[in-house]
Amino acid sequence: MNRHELTNMQWEQLQSLLPPQKPKTGRPAADHRRILNGILWLLRTGAPWRDLPERYGPWSTIASRFYRWRKAGIWAQLFAAVQQQADARGALDWDVHYVDGTIIRAHQHAAGAHKGGADAEALGRSQGGFSTKVHVRSEGHGKLMTFVLTPGHRHEAPVFPHLMAQGAVQRAGRGRPKRRPYRMVGDQGYSSGKIRHYGRQHGIRITIPRKRNECHTGPFDRILYRTRERVERMINRFKQSRRLATRYEKCAVNYHAMWLIAAILLWL
Repeated sequence: MNRHELTNMQWEQLQSLLPPQKPKTGRPAADHRRILNGILWLLRTGAPWRDLPERYGPWSTIASRFYRWRKAGIWAQLFAAVQQQADARGALDWDVHYVDGTIIRAHQHAAGAHKGGADAEALGRSQGGFSTKVHVRSEGHGKLMTFVLTPGHRHEAPVFPHLMAQGAVQRAGRGRPKRRPYRMVGDQGYSSGKIRHYGRQHGIRITIPRKRNECHTGPFDRILYRTRERVERMINRFKQSRRLATRYEKCAVNYHAMWLIAAILLWL
């Protein structure tokens, strides 16, 4: 086994969730594990598709599988499935969730998408330059629940309701998917009356430090707030993948799929 590839334990968990290896018609598809290992190599190194090592097969085959699965929603389905598995075995913490945002510098190759403008492709100019902002929500153990891509100059607070509306996990049996945690922790960037009102409206306790210019005061759990470093550690783990630390994809949907693949690996 080479670096950046799936371990046998990870493959055993993932294999049953993948589409059938052999299609009903036509020639058999290339081995799923080899294709996935090629995508993981690309994710970690940040190299172009054409630079994939020959041991993974033709680069065009791997790229085609990545794009086809993205269009079919398979990456999102796999992400939801590994979350359900974790929730079923009690490894998903619903007591405390964390929110944060991080700036991703966009490479010059990320510009020039044929469809949609820079705003639609989550590209904008911030103090960090031409960039994308990734808004993340993690569960209590530091695993990704959901995320939203916006242009780099967007503030975190307006995206908070979108983060909370996503990230539902379907549990076994009947009933609605589990969506909301007991408590949400964020930094001062999320301190606003609208966010605190959202928490009261949906029964979510909020631990966010107030800004100096805010008139209202209230109790604040500093010890709990210190655990917010878990979401920062999670972001650092994602940025170990160079394909995520720098955005090379022109289309936001493809960059979104890369984050999904890295999140699947983190859950595994």
